[in-house]
Amino acid sequence: MQRVGQNERVPVTITLNGRQVTALATSRTLLSDFLRQAVGATGTHVGCEHGVCGCCTVMIDGVAGRSCLALAVQVDGCRIDTVEGLAGEGGALNALQRAFQANHALQCGFCTPGILMSFTDLLARNPSPTEQEVREVLGGHICRCTGYAGIVAAVLQAAAEMRGEAA
Repeated sequence: MQRVGQNERVPVTITLNGRQVTALATSRTLLSDFLRQAVGATGTHVGCEHGVCGCCTVMIDGVAGRSCLALAVQVDGCRIDTVEGLAGEGGALNALQRAFQANHALQCGFCTPGILMSFTDLLARNPSPTEQEVREVLGGHICRCTGYAGIVAAVLQAAAEMRGEAA
């Protein structure tokens, strides 16, 4: 294993929202900073930088994870999906995004990208979550604006739509 000095920059290649990108990072560069500053994925927000608030949640090889708790060099070769990759062809909102809009599940929007990514993960693993399961995932996020009720309603609505049930 090659040792890298703490200020030496090395290439990191990821598949970002389906597109391979390479940029330079030091051994200490957080994935959240790498995404925002090196590859321009500014939809990934940084709040607490301790993994508590959930704002920086992204999908790492298909699993939701806090990008402020991972180093860029740790994800070299991984698939990273961010909020920018959720919309469909031509920017069409997906079911979860539409449900957030319909249920007024966001206000300032700062926490929303991370919340969307966590629920993208949940709905991929569990297409029929209970309200309690939705609330458990939501418990890993801090939102100071919405009061959470709209978020819970939106996730349940999106799950129903994704299962093909009438709203």
